[in-house]
Amino acid sequence: MRVWLINHYAVPPSEPGGTRHYALARELIRKGHDVTIIASSFNHSTGIQISCTHGRLSTFEQLGEVPFLLLRVPAYRGNMARLWNMVVFAFEVWSGLGTKGMRKPDIVIGSSLTLLAAFAAERLARRLRVPFVLEIRDLWPQTLINMGMRPHHPAVVGFGIIERYLYRSADKIITLLPNASEYIVPRGAHSSDITWIPNGVDMELIPFPKVPTPHKQFVVMYAGSHGLSDALDSVLDAAAILNKEAPGRFRFRFVGDGPNKRDLRRRVETERIANVVFDDPVPKQKVFSILQDANAFIITAKKTDLYRYGISPNKLHDYMAAARPTVFAGESHNNPIAEASAGITVGPEDPRAIARAVQTLAVMSTDERWAMGLRARRYIEEHHDFTVLARRLELVLQSALGSSDEVQSEVPSIEVA
Repeated sequence: MRVWLINHYAVPPSEPGGTRHYALARELIRKGHDVTIIASSFNHSTGIQISCTHGRLSTFEQLGEVPFLLLRVPAYRGNMARLWNMVVFAFEVWSGLGTKGMRKPDIVIGSSLTLLAAFAAERLARRLRVPFVLEIRDLWPQTLINMGMRPHHPAVVGFGIIERYLYRSADKIITLLPNASEYIVPRGAHSSDITWIPNGVDMELIPFPKVPTPHKQFVVMYAGSHGLSDALDSVLDAAAILNKEAPGRFRFRFVGDGPNKRDLRRRVETERIANVVFDDPVPKQKVFSILQDANAFIITAKKTDLYRYGISPNKLHDYMAAARPTVFAGESHNNPIAEASAGITVGPEDPRAIARAVQTLAVMSTDERWAMGLRARRYIEEHHDFTVLARRLELVLQSALGSSDEVQSEVPSIEVA
């Protein structure tokens, strides 16, 4: 089976960012399939062009075990420049940039971290007359609405049209959210075509964690994107509370980058929250050594009914694989921390509850916290190992190919433009 997997933001483990598709592609390749990831040359996490230098519009590179076709897109800062970046990437995918000379795929996957990229992938699949599998990572444009954008905003209306078209036209749909079918089906999809494949962990990057060594300070770590939906201001508020109540006892460490990081830094400096430090993003293959420095992790989410469809953040699974307890401040359809008895859950955007949860973990013995961490690790090994998730993806792709056999037999073979 020859697969083209299109994800605007896909990166290998040597780069900061999400490596879901690298891990899934690698596992499919090990099963004997031919998989190429088509992604952009610009790393969203670092703001650096990782390829396509000297004016090249595309480059084909073997990154680890997975071949990547990288398409040159403009760098950006700010929302309008980012939108232009999305448009350029979508046009390049649609037009088949860089695919000339490549063997025609049997199937195309389009990931919807941006709907424009997924739409371009669908158009490419139809032009090649091969099945199209849509992966829904976030529910656009509903996410924009829940983050405060007006329902009649042109971006919301436009994305809504694309969204419904993709749900109706996809041969199969993959969702990362366990309850997303309640949202997707009323917009044109068939429930029988939807499969839940959550985010996972590349266990090859994670040696079995060590028992945490006691620190003079209790280190609470957040590692991930610093965006609006992450509700990190509530963590700063909790840190400020603990900084006043127990100076020098707690240390909050933020690892990563994102559009809100500058404002968060400014708050820390202005309000003199002395127990907060910020670190730069790191490649996936190095992140777990940093996670081992934590006594506990924290993950927060804004208070919104969007999460009634579920959550599947990369960082949460990374935390659990690192075998440390986690404070989860949010409300969602699923809650891996509660399911695994691997930490403490509090309400969203409640700084005082977050502070109390951190204090509760801090007064526990190292053995108690280690037991929580081990439960988290076992949960990830059973439910979120990419080896298992890749098998689920393989079955979806085989099903999409099988359901289109009759159609494909009537379609003449064509070459990639």
